[in-house]
Amino acid sequence: MKKTFASQGDLEEKKISFVELATGAYGYTAQGDPNSGIIIGDDSVMVIEAQATPLMAEDVIAKVRSVTDKPIKYLVLTHYHAVRVLGASAYHAEEVICSHKTWEMIKERGQQDWESEFGRFPRLFRGHESISGLTWPTMTFTDRMTVDLGNKKVELMHIGEGHTRGDIIVWLPEDKVCFAGDLVEHGATPYCGDAQLKKWPATLQRLMALKPAAMVPGRGDALTTASQCIEAITGTEKYTTMLYDIAKKSVQAGENLKTCYNTMLKEMTPLFGHWVIFEHCMHFNAKRAYDEASGMEHPEIWTDEKDIAMWKKLNAE
Repeated sequence: MKKTFASQGDLEEKKISFVELATGAYGYTAQGDPNSGIIIGDDSVMVIEAQATPLMAEDVIAKVRSVTDKPIKYLVLTHYHAVRVLGASAYHAEEVICSHKTWEMIKERGQQDWESEFGRFPRLFRGHESISGLTWPTMTFTDRMTVDLGNKKVELMHIGEGHTRGDIIVWLPEDKVCFAGDLVEHGATPYCGDAQLKKWPATLQRLMALKPAAMVPGRGDALTTASQCIEAITGTEKYTTMLYDIAKKSVQAGENLKTCYNTMLKEMTPLFGHWVIFEHCMHFNAKRAYDEASGMEHPEIWTDEKDIAMWKKLNAE
């Protein structure tokens, strides 16, 4: 292979930012690496997204301890990808919460996802030997759940499918602050390998209708104004819609995956090529878009072997 597989060559550490979006609501961001969120109430703390390893989670915990000594009672998983969840044991949270559909994904593909993501992006699994196993929820819900942190009511909502079929958002209705998970990215390429691309735009429109004033996206800087939130939601919708539209046209024309992928690169690079992890994502995104356009509603289960085989195929001359 001429190119380094996925992000194995990405070794540069990123600068961490810890930004207060409203009283007691913070974004932990890392220059395009996976973000976390923190909500502090009178009684306890909620952390959104665990990070990939307990060692990496310790930095999130240190930021929490810089502003409060209240216990971290809740850990929320907006969806299930290893890079987001395998650091869960570091928090010693009383409750680990996700949607029921995400729980189903853990059962179906949790171990394969761990092995696949570790092979793609080893830098994000610093201290991987500290991972105790798959992260399992203690609580799940179908559509909506309210958590009371004391003076803060936190709404957990499954507003639709998109990045995965189990996505949820974390919403502070009084402050209009949203922790969007990977449903929304800002200056970063959406990963679509497990996506529901036909449903994603409608889910984003439901999120837009909430009119968030601030947001922590899955990747990218914390967003501190309503206009920035609109820009991030719109950009994510534009990318995912264009990806799927190209795939549909390619499938209808009887083209193979390699031809479809080449078209995507040609048409999408001028618009999105400067976004973080663009090249990393495009192989997996092209495959999933092509599969869904071909009628495969349920995404395939990625494995480390499948990842490399597909990468080689799409990079072949």
